[in-house]
Amino acid sequence: MSRHPEVKWAQRVDKVFLTVLLPDAKDAKVKLEPDGTFSFSASAGAENHQYELKLDLFDKVNVEESKINVGVRSIFCIVEKAEPEWWPKLLRGDGKTPHYVKVDWDKWVDEDDDTAGSGPGDMDLGGMDFSKFGGMGGMGGDDMGGMGDFDDSDEDLDLSKAEDEAAEEQDAVKAGVDTSEEKKEATTST
Repeated sequence: MSRHPEVKWAQRVDKVFLTVLLPDAKDAKVKLEPDGTFSFSASAGAENHQYELKLDLFDKVNVEESKINVGVRSIFCIVEKAEPEWWPKLLRGDGKTPHYVKVDWDKWVDEDDDTAGSGPGDMDLGGMDFSKFGGMGGMGGDDMGGMGDFDDSDEDLDLSKAEDEAAEEQDAVKAGVDTSEEKKEATTST
């Protein structure tokens, strides 16, 4: 008797991501047919249990453009759809989705957020949710967190005489000049 491996899926308007989770799979065989039939078989585990899977995907696929990568812990497939459109579900038919097929929330993008394979929709942002930052990339849109209004003008700020002297003294210290002698000369000449 064969077993079913866990499968995670996500989609974009033009492709479906399928990940078959089966660590240390041996003799993995993956077959994808243009009508959308996805077949998988492999053995795994210490007792070499046989795993098999057949999924009738919602619609037709482009076999030539699809990619499959057999890794140590999983088999990752990028299945290109024949027609770029959102599928209402992964599998065709009216039956309930099998318990071993789950949504891959790490790769999931909502239809409204999809950018058809270009831009932020396909980037790995390390799980960061930028929606909480508002419209200014972390600055918070209209509410600037009580920072008040700022004038964008380029007006110069007037520093007091003491601040000017402190700044000059710091510059002189950096240059290695003894400012105490300069101050004595300045006070005696005035």
